[in-house]
Amino acid sequence: MAICLQSPLKPISLSPQSTHSAVFKSKPFICNLSLSSPNTQLANEPDPVFTSVRTFAPATIANLGPGFDFLGCAVDGVGDFVSLSVDPSVHPGQIAIANISGAAASAKKLTKNPLFNCAGIAAIAAMKLLGIRSVGLSLSLEKGLPLGSGLGSSAASAAAAAVAVNEIFGRKLSASELVQAGLESEAKVSGYHADNIAPAILGGFVLIRNYEPLDLMELKFPVEKELFFVLVSPDFEAPTKKMRAALPEEIGMPHHVWNCSQAGALVAAVLMGDLEGLGKALSSDLIVEPRRAPLIPGMEGVKKAAIEAGAFGCTISGAGPTAVAVTDGEERGREIGERMVEAFWKEGNLKAVAMVKRLDRVGARVVSSIPG
Repeated sequence: MAICLQSPLKPISLSPQSTHSAVFKSKPFICNLSLSSPNTQLANEPDPVFTSVRTFAPATIANLGPGFDFLGCAVDGVGDFVSLSVDPSVHPGQIAIANISGAAASAKKLTKNPLFNCAGIAAIAAMKLLGIRSVGLSLSLEKGLPLGSGLGSSAASAAAAAVAVNEIFGRKLSASELVQAGLESEAKVSGYHADNIAPAILGGFVLIRNYEPLDLMELKFPVEKELFFVLVSPDFEAPTKKMRAALPEEIGMPHHVWNCSQAGALVAAVLMGDLEGLGKALSSDLIVEPRRAPLIPGMEGVKKAAIEAGAFGCTISGAGPTAVAVTDGEERGREIGERMVEAFWKEGNLKAVAMVKRLDRVGARVVSSIPG
């Protein structure tokens, strides 16, 4: 679904076309940012500080078991890159997506039309908030994350793009405004949820307390503690819409009370750096995971294998199909990953790949820049 942004929070639908299913085009598309609202823009249009920037945004793990739709964290070492340049050949106030590369399957599925592309939508929203009318921008996206992996692929693209636009014009937008820009993109993919985009921008663990107004709580995991995520991705598609459709429309009070207590325990464990408590809470969801796990072949066996191999806990990352386990060491993480890969094959007849990554404490950042 394409959008034209009249406000930072309420997109207007222009087309029924899917953001991620659009055909990859050979020529760049542009979007005119002629619509404006003085209530959502800076008073004065900022001049570009850089002619070109390159940014990175990390993968993210949403939900973390009982934290469905309000809790997520960032993962170091894997994510998406965006290169953004001031381009005199692009009409002022417009943005063009010049190139999409990286993960082969993902790159081929994405369109260069910024109205249909996650990076494009977020970049447009950031330009809108800045009130940019006099400068044209050219954007290139390098996908490091596959689509539909449960690792926040769309959020990584959106975060990198929003941060790139903000950097070009001198960092005028706040972190909250950058998250709002990214939310425009997320709304087209999985709904208006910030549990991926917020940690992708801020890093670490983030709790979304409210949306109107947006209220984000950063949960600081102790710097002296190590936390490793074992991420095992099977060769299987788990579309977000399908996985959300599997959720119950109503839940009983006992399950509500249980999940609330586990979410509270999870937050406390993060703040204390209690890995054992974190893993225990992460594994204890009784509302979402029981509905989604049966849709991912072998997931229940994978979780069991992870815990038997020494993981503190295991659950589904986001909507899946990636399984995530937590541990305190890289070597042990590799051993846990091997057991999880074996379980996906044995229990679900699925090939899978494993990687062990630390918690990303920084979030989306600038990799390089060229002054104006």
